[in-house]
Amino acid sequence: MVSRLNPPVLSLHRISMIAFCIFGFVFCAQVRAQQSANREGASGCIIGPACLHINSAGGDFRKSVAGVGQKRVNQNRNWAQTWLHNVDAARASQPHFTAPIVTTHVMLVQQYRYDMSWQQDPTGGAVTANYGAGRGLEIIPTTRFEVGVFPPSYVVHQSTKQDGIGDLAWQVKFRAFSAPEGKGDYFVGLFMGGTVPTGSANNGAGHVTWTPTVAAAKGIGHWDFQTTLGAILPASGTSTLGRTVIFNTAVNYRIKGKIWPMLEQNSTLWHGGLYDGKKEVFLTPGIVLGSFPLAGRMHVAVGAGVQTAVTNYHQYNHRWIFSIRFPF
Repeated sequence: MVSRLNPPVLSLHRISMIAFCIFGFVFCAQVRAQQSANREGASGCIIGPACLHINSAGGDFRKSVAGVGQKRVNQNRNWAQTWLHNVDAARASQPHFTAPIVTTHVMLVQQYRYDMSWQQDPTGGAVTANYGAGRGLEIIPTTRFEVGVFPPSYVVHQSTKQDGIGDLAWQVKFRAFSAPEGKGDYFVGLFMGGTVPTGSANNGAGHVTWTPTVAAAKGIGHWDFQTTLGAILPASGTSTLGRTVIFNTAVNYRIKGKIWPMLEQNSTLWHGGLYDGKKEVFLTPGIVLGSFPLAGRMHVAVGAGVQTAVTNYHQYNHRWIFSIRFPF
């Protein structure tokens, strides 16, 4: 059998260009906001040399103009500065655990993330590659919410299945309760996600799905525990897809704040549909390095792990995952 692990160059090129255009936009926005803040902080008064003249004119007049200057500073604070201020406030109100390899990150996070994976079919005879792996851009618009948009992955089969894109996915996270390290070190949140059927044959669900999730995390010293419990609920096609319960738990250990060895369990249970009563469980050892500063607010972290089935029933096995993240 001839291996077809390399997808069409043109299709992957387009997908990559779109992803990096989005990444470039948010990077430029945060750099612009930081430069603007630095300029305002250095001048101390947005009306520049006039401040020196006013300072020598008399106390009352100086106070009056200073008040006007401060008002103008507040009015001229652009949307990017306000957005990044909310990001910093959100991060300061929660623990600073790294994102696991498979389990949804149980925090509000702002980053661009790109994953790739290679998995064997149950018999070990063929490999399926996934470029994107359901990850993408995550933004913190307010101190309580995160919004994620995850472009369709590109799936490549060694088998006779057709290569193509997967479904478009999205997620909204709500931070209900949290406290940073030293003040409780915990997080409790409610998430809602879903998919839109953009996938080609055999590469997507074929139906709109909704994924409500409850998430919690707790830090104890250098250890942290992150867990999620959710369900995949199809808007249609339930007789085929069924309803799926997803339960994930990750245990991480922090070394020097930059090295994060971890172990995850990833469970899936089906109710109804073609796989009614089936259950699969994976153990996923992995490691994340970072994050490391790049420029300004921009950082980078990399991670890798492998999912290994521990139940007799499993739809795939030995799934190797590589992950790169750009928090900002």
